[in-house]
Amino acid sequence: MSHTRGIEPLLRAGEGFELAKVDPASTPGFDGGKKEGESSLAAGAAQLAQLQEMLYANGLSGDRRRILLVLQAMDTAGKGGIVGHVVGAVNPYGVHIAQFKAPTEEEKAHDFLWRIRKQLPTAGMLGVFDRSHYEDVIVHRVRHFSTPEVIEARYGQIVDFENELRAGGTTVIKVMLHISPGEQKKRLEARLDDPTKHWKFNPADIDDRELWPAFMEAYQLAITHTSTDAAPWYVIPADHKWYARLAVQQLLLDALGDLRQGWPEADYDVAAQKARLAGE
Repeated sequence: MSHTRGIEPLLRAGEGFELAKVDPASTPGFDGGKKEGESSLAAGAAQLAQLQEMLYANGLSGDRRRILLVLQAMDTAGKGGIVGHVVGAVNPYGVHIAQFKAPTEEEKAHDFLWRIRKQLPTAGMLGVFDRSHYEDVIVHRVRHFSTPEVIEARYGQIVDFENELRAGGTTVIKVMLHISPGEQKKRLEARLDDPTKHWKFNPADIDDRELWPAFMEAYQLAITHTSTDAAPWYVIPADHKWYARLAVQQLLLDALGDLRQGWPEADYDVAAQKARLAGE
């Protein structure tokens, strides 16, 4: 994968998509290994930073467009790495990151999209959701927190919500980082073996492993019901962290490129300001 267009259709969950057929250890669109992947990621960072700064500058000048990156995954799949190694390469002033954990009592008292709306990116911003409104159809289905009827209705509410976002100028990029149970086990073991990573470990992660088939079924249903032209799902193999980061970076580059931005024009007389400086 060079930093050109082309990876998007390889990862997009289109009609007839089957999660079970995606190999978590594969690297669609990229023939190299880790070294080449990390080199490509570094090469794309400057371009991503420039395009994101342009988005931010235009937002300050009245452009209403913005980007929302939604990250969903089983634990240890690399959401934090995406935030740190991909999004971390751009100007933090133009980024809004929201991490959605179990809802508070106040949040439970509202519609499930209430807390999501409060964290949406404003004009010119790159928003990142570490988990999202999809917890309310994936986890709720697996853990039976809501009835099947409620979950079925939420699929439609989510589609309507994301159509509304798109109509308002938000480019929505939904990513599932697809990790294998074997690779997750290795990463959990590594956390337990390293005292500096114990804070990252949650015993509940092992409980979720016992429900892996149910989670995969819930992801399949969520993707099938809510992958639309306005807000498509991308399923990214995540057994190789370097590939998942590179793939997300490329999706962001493509989305920002599609905006066909330029730098905002000055709302003052540049020559006059130069003259003022020269005359000091």
